[in-house]
Amino acid sequence: MIERCDLSERRACGLVGLSRDSYRHPPEADAMTKELSSKIVEIAHARRRFGYRRIHDMLRPHFPGVNHKRVYRLYSAANLAVRKRKKVKRPANERVPLQLATTVNEVWSMDFVSDSLSTGRRIKCLTVADDFSHECVSITVDWGISGQYVTRLLDRAAVFRGYPLAVRTDNGPEFTSRAFMGWAQTHGIRHILIEPGRPMQNGYIESFNGKFRDECLNEQWFKTLQQARSAIAVWRQDYNEVRPHSSCGRMPPAKFAELHRQRAGDAARANSTTTEIEIN
Repeated sequence: MIERCDLSERRACGLVGLSRDSYRHPPEADAMTKELSSKIVEIAHARRRFGYRRIHDMLRPHFPGVNHKRVYRLYSAANLAVRKRKKVKRPANERVPLQLATTVNEVWSMDFVSDSLSTGRRIKCLTVADDFSHECVSITVDWGISGQYVTRLLDRAAVFRGYPLAVRTDNGPEFTSRAFMGWAQTHGIRHILIEPGRPMQNGYIESFNGKFRDECLNEQWFKTLQQARSAIAVWRQDYNEVRPHSSCGRMPPAKFAELHRQRAGDAARANSTTTEIEIN
């Protein structure tokens, strides 16, 4: 109004109901807001598939008490919204519900993910995840992985975690081989095979593989097998120990699993003490 209508500052401010002091001194963000905004942008660029809620989860340890609405305002102001993918329309099929796990190491789901190096040579990734804690048990990268190779990898993971009660797989040749079937029978592990052409029956690992592709494989271009192994190992550690998971109370899967183990141990000790008292 001042520039186009040649009005005085006093007249223009009076017409719009704005104090002259506010006009002369526009609001500026304080130091904490600037720091918070820069941190939001930093996380959003590093983790491109994260929305404002997961970014808020990542900020809480460093900014205690920060409100998710404030994070949303700054997130929107920086134009960081994740572009939504178009949903592919598929014919309606009968859904087979997954049996929910109730404890750590009850069910491990596993599957293969393929990728290629910059040279064009294909590599294979075996992903193994715990159905209850959503923790990534293992990701192995190699040129090829046979059924016997799979059993060696699972034995190595069991050294630190123990063997699961059951494993869920598709009908791939690695999982229906004599080596894998014999391994499951030897250790008393129930083998859950999904129906052919029904990947939704292995939904936990399918969901994990989607995150793995989006946040790791599609974000990097590997030149060598060793580089792929190193980068994937770093991503796995970040997924387990840093990245919050909505199904784990918005905390990292490793922390969720550790809390569950502590509670299970406390409950076992309490039951043992009660039994001793009753016997005495």
